[in-house]
Amino acid sequence: MLVYGTEAVIPTEVEIPSLRILQEAKLDDAKWVKNRYERLALIDGNRMNAIFHGQLYQNKMSRAFNKRVKPRQFTPGQLVLKKKFLHQDEAKRKFSPNWQDLYMVHWVLTGGSLILAEMDREVWPKSINSDAVKRYYV
Repeated sequence: MLVYGTEAVIPTEVEIPSLRILQEAKLDDAKWVKNRYERLALIDGNRMNAIFHGQLYQNKMSRAFNKRVKPRQFTPGQLVLKKKFLHQDEAKRKFSPNWQDLYMVHWVLTGGSLILAEMDREVWPKSINSDAVKRYYV
């Protein structure tokens, strides 16, 4: 108050008036209640606009991404190479290959999952995403 000549007001009181701000601005209670009700009514509209714009943005981004995605189709009996993941010990060396041995697609599941079999026809119990394999051409 000594520096600026008025009492200091925190920023939240500027947005949401308190009784002290009402007394300084000399607003009557009816005018404050009406103003407050109008602000609260606008909050729902602003929230719905934000949700709507967020959904539009997500749809736009998914269309842009899906435009560049090439679908990968696998059939049982195809030969594939399985990617080595970073948590595997043999993938941690600098000059180690990025792909594991040759596998055969045993079964194609929905959603891009595959069940692989080794070349000696031993079927893996777990499925693997089709992003982690690539087709092997003889």
